[in-house]
Amino acid sequence: MSQVRSAASGLRRVLPTVATSLGVPGLWRSGDPRLAPACRAVVVLIDGLGATLLARRGGHAPFLRRLMKAEAATTIGCGFPSTTATSMGTFGTGLDAGSHGLVGYEAYDPQADAVFNELSWEDGPDPLTWQPSRTVFESTAAAGITAVRIGPAFFDGSGLTQAALRGGRFIAASSLPDRVDEAIAAIEANPRALIYLYWGDLDKVGHVFGCQSWQWGDELERIDAELARLARRLPADTALHITADHGMVDVPLHARLDLGEDPELASGVRHVAGEPRSPQLHCEPGAVPDVIATWRERLGRDAIVLTREEAIAAGWFGKVRDEVRPRIGDVVTAMVGPTAVTDSRRHRPELLALIGLHGSITDEEVEIPWLIRPAGAASQ
Repeated sequence: MSQVRSAASGLRRVLPTVATSLGVPGLWRSGDPRLAPACRAVVVLIDGLGATLLARRGGHAPFLRRLMKAEAATTIGCGFPSTTATSMGTFGTGLDAGSHGLVGYEAYDPQADAVFNELSWEDGPDPLTWQPSRTVFESTAAAGITAVRIGPAFFDGSGLTQAALRGGRFIAASSLPDRVDEAIAAIEANPRALIYLYWGDLDKVGHVFGCQSWQWGDELERIDAELARLARRLPADTALHITADHGMVDVPLHARLDLGEDPELASGVRHVAGEPRSPQLHCEPGAVPDVIATWRERLGRDAIVLTREEAIAAGWFGKVRDEVRPRIGDVVTAMVGPTAVTDSRRHRPELLALIGLHGSITDEEVEIPWLIRPAGAASQ
């Protein structure tokens, strides 16, 4: 595993740039010269499709491999932390985490003095208050362009969707072939449209079996075949964009530390947010110096351990709004070695058993592809 030089996010450019190419005003100051204007666009986000993983396992994905070699293909960063909830906020708003405020898989709510899960949003705050900025889908719909979001039914109206991806119309579909069919139908029915399609099973397979597993390769093959079918069916005036929310690394179970069985590491920590590859620690009053010293000593070269102020100054969260600052841990950690820190006092056994993890700032976790088949390109 290797540390990246910057936690800056390129993911925040994707949706605003695509919407700008469709004629939505005021989203991105300078358009990407690779993107010609289009009447319609489909943006596919494959959860967990890291750029390093795609390059390594490209033999399972002939269609994506061809797109990787195209002039418009690029590798971008998803930002920090490299986790779905944060990346969805970044993708949907065009803002970094410090501005949109979805700062982790689990986040601290200062008003409730409690940690909640930003994926499930169970017992979470009002999502429109938590993330008040206008989304790209809202801007697209306001410009008179059809905005359609396609995903699993439980996403419709969920807290995360309301916070990060609200705007336009939602279509529920279960299987990937069904979602591809819905995307094709939405494109054919609308002369000007932005269609967003989400698929999450690659991430699930990576978590359970590991991103180096044969199961991960098989799932990538299924995804590749469906995306190739989607590309063949799109009209000539429609661009196709494929990206991801984060990558992944496999972390052996024996290489992890457990706060539930390690009183030294747990000492002075009041709340644990974030996730095993990037815990954010909210400390007891006056305990930050001791917590910093203990975590730095115990984790050594396997982790970067910063105060909140140091992490913000380093640009890990981008520009941070005042109301977002206390959501970030007093201590922010990022694993750069093959390890993780779990908490068996809080985490379900299913979470503790996951092999594939993400959330930190290594290349494998942060770097994601942005693959483009521009409008006017020949069907592939």
